[in-house]
Amino acid sequence: MPPVTPGPEGPDRSAASAVVTLLAGGVGGAKLAHGFAPLTPDLTVVVNTADDVELHGLAISPDLDTVMYTLAGIANTQAGWGLADETYATLEALGRLGEDTWFTLGDRDLATHIARTSRLRAGARLSDVTRALSTALGVVPTLLPMTDERVATLVDTPAGRLAFQDYFVARGHRDEVLGIVLEGLEHARPAPGVVPALSDADLVVIAPSNPFVSIGPILAVPGIRTALAQTRARRIGVSPVVGGQAIKGPAAAMLASLGHEVSPLGVARLYTDVLDVLCIDHADRALAPAIEDLGLEVLVTDAVMHDEADRPRFARELLVAADLA
Repeated sequence: MPPVTPGPEGPDRSAASAVVTLLAGGVGGAKLAHGFAPLTPDLTVVVNTADDVELHGLAISPDLDTVMYTLAGIANTQAGWGLADETYATLEALGRLGEDTWFTLGDRDLATHIARTSRLRAGARLSDVTRALSTALGVVPTLLPMTDERVATLVDTPAGRLAFQDYFVARGHRDEVLGIVLEGLEHARPAPGVVPALSDADLVVIAPSNPFVSIGPILAVPGIRTALAQTRARRIGVSPVVGGQAIKGPAAAMLASLGHEVSPLGVARLYTDVLDVLCIDHADRALAPAIEDLGLEVLVTDAVMHDEADRPRFARELLVAADLA
């Protein structure tokens, strides 16, 4: 297999000066963002907000919070969401009062949602609120919601159309996915800073997040996919499927039920217009020629971030593939 072609040449192109933009969903995107953070001083993470939900009167942004908590070093790494060393007295009290408690909210996590909701109701944009919250938690990289407008992922299943969190959390993503609808998309536009983050980057990375419900909504916001298709940055995607299985979550099941091959090749076919390189695991090396036939280059490596220390190793390999390290 031929080596990955170096990225576009330019002065001082190195990790120390690289401008990197990451498109991310939840846990996989958060881990990769955490890996990039110590390697480049200019990292922007554009995060899916189509799984945002309002519960108990509070505006909750699960993917934004997962990335934010991870970059702040306070995430619950065992659960993959929420805060470390969390308590749940408020949730238990809500249950005693007869409220639904299927969506687990910790006491300190609630503070984030209270602050977000208060500021949004006062007229602030989600992008402004996200910047303020992440700054308060000491997060250095720039976090951007994909849009300031409300976009909601709805999942069509044999049981009917479900709001995303009903499908994913309340029902444990056990339902077969027959289709996905993005409600409110026609009114959405990229949040301030998103298009420049794509246009001005040296490297744009699509994280190993679900291509349908994490990355798909980001690319569906009018203007974002076009900006990614037209950027001069090196564009590298990471397959969320390894050896026929999703690294985490229902990506493999969704690929199958929506009529796609459950493999990095199936993922590659979804991204041919917005990627230069697809990163796949050694377990899927045999698929490299078929992916190359789609016009993409292939980086074969250990594509699973096994622990926290492994994250910068993987991020560095992506920088090398982009000729930035």
